[in-house]
Formats: sequence, structure tokens, C-alpha cells
Amino acid sequence: MSPWSKEDLRKIAGSDDLHISPFREDGLTYGTPTWIWSVVVDGNLYVRAYNGTHSSWHQAATKQKAGRIVAGGLTKEVAFETVEGQIDDRIDDAYRAKYPSSPYLKPMISTRARSATGKIVPKD
Repeated sequence: MSPWSKEDLRKIAGSDDLHISPFREDGLTYGTPTWIWSVVVDGNLYVRAYNGTHSSWHQAATKQKAGRIVAGGLTKEVAFETVEGQIDDRIDDAYRAKYPSSPYLKPMISTRARSATGKIVPKD
């Protein structure tokens, strides 16, 4: 069962405006909001870093494991979990379905971006 409500996932999935702000080194201050793509697979929210594991927001999320997202009119305190394995193929499919005509689709389903896949879980 997903920790996200169906309504929250509907709002986030229908939006292209997800901004992610992992905590900075102090674990208290939010980083600069970064606009990223998000997809929902099996009731879970996933994101990828366009620049792979070298992305500053991804590095902060991996290290701090917490922060905030703003999407679909919602602001949520969240935890970040690293993801790998067979779910990546389903996440690729979700990106293809949500962003079919974007010139950024191919880089977002590349090995580089797949290596920086994360699951976002609400803390509240």
C-alpha cells in the first residue's frame, strides 16, 4: 500500500511542476528548489536526475535522505530512497507515457539518469 493518498498522487502525477529541495549539509536548511520530472508507478512517486549521480540535488537527496517537494499545489516534507533494479524499466515506461514528445525523454531514460532514480515518500 502506498503512503501517498490517491488524491495527492493524482495532483502530483497531473503536474509538470515538481520542485525538489533536499536538505543542505546542516540537515535543517532546504536547498534551492530544482524543477524535475516525476512519474507514478504502482502508487509510488519516482524521480530521476537528468545529469545522473553528479546532479547536486541528487547528491544532497542521497546524503540527507530528506527534504521537501512542491507539486500540483502541494508542499510535502519527504524522505528520499535510492531505487534500482527491474522497477527502472517500468519507470522508463511511465516517462514515455507522460512525456512522449519531449526532446528530454531520451536522456531521462538513459543509463545516466537511471543511475540516479529515487523514490519519494511523504513524511506526514
